[in-house]
Amino acid sequence: MANDKILEEMIVKLTNRPLYLVTDHTGLTDEQFFGAIEAGVQNGVGLVQLRQKEGSSREIFELALKVKAITDRYKIPLIIDDRLDIAQAVDAAGVHLGQSDLPVDIARRILGPKKIIGATAKTLKQAKAAEEMGADYLGTGAIFPTTTHVKTVHTTVETLGKIKRLVDIPVYAIGGLKADNVEAIDGAHVDGVAVVSAIMKAADPASATRELRDAVEEAIG
Repeated sequence: MANDKILEEMIVKLTNRPLYLVTDHTGLTDEQFFGAIEAGVQNGVGLVQLRQKEGSSREIFELALKVKAITDRYKIPLIIDDRLDIAQAVDAAGVHLGQSDLPVDIARRILGPKKIIGATAKTLKQAKAAEEMGADYLGTGAIFPTTTHVKTVHTTVETLGKIKRLVDIPVYAIGGLKADNVEAIDGAHVDGVAVVSAIMKAADPASATRELRDAVEEAIG
């Protein structure tokens, strides 16, 4: 675990960032993709994760640079999904790791104490292990079925709440959450919500983000 001062700095970086955008390029032109990200960060998104499963390392690196140019402009931390090498190459704020990726403690050893490391945790055991290995936040879900091409396992709101009570790091709910259903997580008292399609696939990403931001803030109190 990072020392207390660095841990406090990480908490500050993650404080008041209840809406977390996870990108998806599927079916979008570059103009639509970058436009949705910019509309998101202009209208309430506090964290952005570049999730890019397809393409060469060079292609993902170049995409990450372009996304980081947007997030830097609005002073929003950029997290890279899975690819610790890409996170290092573009000097991203951190990396998000799934259960089949590098272990959190190994990533921490490589990235050092000042980078954000998020971890996917769908069970109490996974959540506690990730926290003990040095994760700065958890992503937990899928709360609802999703339309993304990422394998998901349903997580109940009850489990979400138990995970939140178990750990001392921020917990983000993810999976099919939208403005009209996010109230379902009200009782879990999580720190935020991560969304993909609700913004990336919206006809008007700016207004969708504003509506979602308001709904999330009401749901998490």
